[in-house]
Amino acid sequence: MDLMDGRVKIYDISMKLTKDMPVYKGKETKKPVFMTDSDFTTGTAYESRLNLNMHTGTHIDRPLHILPDGAAMDTLDLSQVITKCKVFDFTEANEKISASELVLKDIAEDDFILLKTKNSFFHILENEFIYLDRFGADYLAEKKVKGVGIDSLGIERSQPEHETHKILLREDIVILEGLRLKEIEEGEYFLIAAPLNIDKAEAAPVRAVLLRC
Repeated sequence: MDLMDGRVKIYDISMKLTKDMPVYKGKETKKPVFMTDSDFTTGTAYESRLNLNMHTGTHIDRPLHILPDGAAMDTLDLSQVITKCKVFDFTEANEKISASELVLKDIAEDDFILLKTKNSFFHILENEFIYLDRFGADYLAEKKVKGVGIDSLGIERSQPEHETHKILLREDIVILEGLRLKEIEEGEYFLIAAPLNIDKAEAAPVRAVLLRC
């Protein structure tokens, strides 16, 4: 793939960070806080800072997020998140994605899959968003996928024991949350979703993009 030729299309599938952006369950503690350290009235340069929950916006979860002895962000192999991927359209799903829906798709070992749902089209990210249930997670773990991304701020909801997270993260399957897939058609792409390299972090922000010839 030659990025310099005009045939490669670049799709930004990340959420924009804003002070009033949607956050998981609408929690105020998850909203970004922007601060200005200096501007052109106080000095010769503009500098600002950001107070950000690691799980706000587009981000990657590491095993440490759910598993006490799980791996952290600084151990992530970048080949897990800079890789070929498959986008699957589940926009007909009304509540969740389970094994019965996934079995209809061409999912193979070492695939990184992205789940496109109604979440990308409607303002439901803080409420009744479409999620991946534990049976869907079991199916993906059995398939030995490399990673799974979804256009919701959490890959699961209404599962008190966090079964989806635990099933995937125990197998070191990357979880990529907070994608925007409205303009993305089902098919094969190349994914670049490198997170910030934050020492011992359980998650980190990502600027995720898809490439397609």
